[in-house]
Amino acid sequence: MDRLLRGLNVYLIGMMGSGKSTVGKFLAHKLAYRFLDTDNTIETLTQKSINKIFEEDGEEVFRTLENQVLAQVSSYLHTVISTGGGIVLKKDNWAHLRDGMVIWLDVPVDVLVQRLKDDRSRPLLKETDLQEKLTTILAQRKHLYAQADLTITINAEQTTEDIVAEIIKVIPSKVKPEFNPELN
Repeated sequence: MDRLLRGLNVYLIGMMGSGKSTVGKFLAHKLAYRFLDTDNTIETLTQKSINKIFEEDGEEVFRTLENQVLAQVSSYLHTVISTGGGIVLKKDNWAHLRDGMVIWLDVPVDVLVQRLKDDRSRPLLKETDLQEKLTTILAQRKHLYAQADLTITINAEQTTEDIVAEIIKVIPSKVKPEFNPELN
């Protein structure tokens, strides 16, 4: 698989709760790649939780930090990168994402609600109606997520192993063959 990907980074995008970090770690292991989570990197650099950044500095400061971290990690090779759910909102980020393969983990809102109903760590989910909030966020971002190179539609029954197996199965159909002047 590494020969096919030629060291390209793999970026996982999608809604909060879609499993980007969990799938990313497992996928990185299967590909023999390193794994990075942009949210964790931001927390390490700032010594603040994402919630604290949103509370103290605001979403715009967070989005700027997210862009700076993505710019740095996009220069790496052989890395699976789990991104924050809103990374697709900033146009600049797409220039970095396009340096690798972008995979959208598309999870239905009802599954996201089940996964996130007890999660108090998400700054954008301070609303009382989780279903409505997630539906609104997805509606705002869906056309951006759809720009991914590969969409993996996930249901509640799939395990992490199932999802990673599907990604590995589909990647070859999305990678352009390496140009070989002797053959062309």
